[in-house]
Amino acid sequence: MTRVELAAMIDHTLLRADATQSEIATLCDEATQFGFAAVSINPAWVTFCAKRLSGSGMNVNATVGFPLGANTARIKVDEAKEAVKNGATELDMVINVGALKSGYTDFVESEIAAVVKAARDVPVKIILETGFLTQGEKVSVCEMSARSGAAFVKTSTGFGRAGATTDDVALLRQIVGKTMGVKAAGGIRGYADAMAMLAAGANRIGTSSGVGILKEMPID
Repeated sequence: MTRVELAAMIDHTLLRADATQSEIATLCDEATQFGFAAVSINPAWVTFCAKRLSGSGMNVNATVGFPLGANTARIKVDEAKEAVKNGATELDMVINVGALKSGYTDFVESEIAAVVKAARDVPVKIILETGFLTQGEKVSVCEMSARSGAAFVKTSTGFGRAGATTDDVALLRQIVGKTMGVKAAGGIRGYADAMAMLAAGANRIGTSSGVGILKEMPID
């Protein structure tokens, strides 16, 4: 794998609450410089990033219901619609973990489906927050996501109990097969981490350490 190929699998991420406009601008510039798959940002920055990246072909990946997933379904749908209207070309949505743990699986699936529908042709990645889930719950959400037409399942927000693990990535890939993407995110800070996730079955990496990962990579 070349640096160009690896970069094209990385969502260059900045989701801190205190991220400044200057830092977001740098994120966008680095994304185009290194050829990352997308910038991954909170919804308030979508318009800014879409304008700064206009004409670059770079994806603007907005979060929905982030990071807790505890917004109402209507708010998530509206948030998805607004993000797309403002220029988002990909969405990462956090499921309602509490509803899932309470046994309201029909609600969780209907919420996923509603956000996917609201996004229209914009790909939606469903964040499971695997650190909170049992194996059975992970399987269930992957199956819901596939039925709902989501483009990816994603391990974690990076703000929860635990981040991505190779075991979880392998499980998600096993469940969704080749029909969906698998995004590993949460705690991926080095080249070895990224390559382990890709070897386990991920085809997208979410990380705030993308530049460092590429610089760690052996020369092509």
